[in-house]
Amino acid sequence: MIGFEEALAGVKAAAHPLGSERVPFGQASGQVLAEPVFARFGMPRTNVSAMDGYAVRERDLGDLPFSLPVAGESAAGAPPGQVLPEGAAFRIFTGAPVPEGADRVIIQENTERDAGSVTFVRPHGDGRNIRTAGSDFQAGDVLVPAGVKLDWRALTTAAAADQAELCVYRRPRVVILATGDELAAPGEAQARAGAIPESVSPGIAAFVSEQGGLLVRRERLPDEPEVMAKAAARALEEADLVIMIGGASVGERDFSRSVFASAPDYVFPKVAIKPGKPVWLAHVGERLVMGLPGNPTSALVTARLFLAPLLQGLGGGDVAKAVTFKQGICADPLPACGDRETFLRARQAEHGLILADSQDSSSQRSLAVSDALIRRRPGAGAEPAGAMVTFMVF
Repeated sequence: MIGFEEALAGVKAAAHPLGSERVPFGQASGQVLAEPVFARFGMPRTNVSAMDGYAVRERDLGDLPFSLPVAGESAAGAPPGQVLPEGAAFRIFTGAPVPEGADRVIIQENTERDAGSVTFVRPHGDGRNIRTAGSDFQAGDVLVPAGVKLDWRALTTAAAADQAELCVYRRPRVVILATGDELAAPGEAQARAGAIPESVSPGIAAFVSEQGGLLVRRERLPDEPEVMAKAAARALEEADLVIMIGGASVGERDFSRSVFASAPDYVFPKVAIKPGKPVWLAHVGERLVMGLPGNPTSALVTARLFLAPLLQGLGGGDVAKAVTFKQGICADPLPACGDRETFLRARQAEHGLILADSQDSSSQRSLAVSDALIRRRPGAGAEPAGAMVTFMVF
């Protein structure tokens, strides 16, 4: 059994990007760029107005009030090339090409419009209100560098490059196998004596998608080695990563480690943490298999600690950013810690971190409102309320 930091280092070493692919722009959301995004042309493409108003020549401006005939109009999307006559103004809108000859836009709030002319009635200040061609970026500029995850902000910038396809790291394909004779689909457990709702695998499936994985399927399996072995073999053919939920410990009916045709080459067989000691990660042939405990809290905590960086790394992301800690104040007293590194569920509040009512590894009630994990070192003593703690977002 190894410690948390050693296990995390093992995850990072195993989390190699799976390769890149070119995908249509509309399918790239959430993926990580494998190549930079270059601008096909500069923006703005021509001089454009920064405001709604009237395009004029500086030398045609007179003492207030004064009027100029309106010789034309320019709207956003209109082709450039219109020419402003001497001694005239052009009606212009935000983002519209500035007509040739104009060197200033006076905002409409400082004007009064008549039928064929415009009267300038208020001081117009020193601003020219023109965005010059290429002032945002030039053709060939890198708009989004490689390694950036395409979130809503990066996608906005990438779209401005006018690229129909983007080169991204491939999403890791994931199969989830949940084991246990006691499991029933949500909505079916009440009708079967001894059954419990299968609650962990739906949460892990959502987490896989949230962390950039591509869920191929999830399957519920009985505690029957032959059935599990067939499902495991099929999963290894379909996925880059197989997640086994349950059967991770050493009981007589814990089969998750033994159902693979090839013996697992362990990155780690278990980790000295609480909750979640039975978590394991191994290479099976060319695939990765992660075993999560069947207890809900243990499964979700270990997924946050180890599955998140694994998926991020396989998808080309920054593994180091997946597990980061910061300092905060715990509003509740902290119990003494045993001989394993412990992660306490808590929620963030204005006055500090509030511990979940139950820290039992099977507890599910407080999972929905827990958004932090407080890290406690082995052997740490009890602390009063108000102690400074190390925590991560859960």
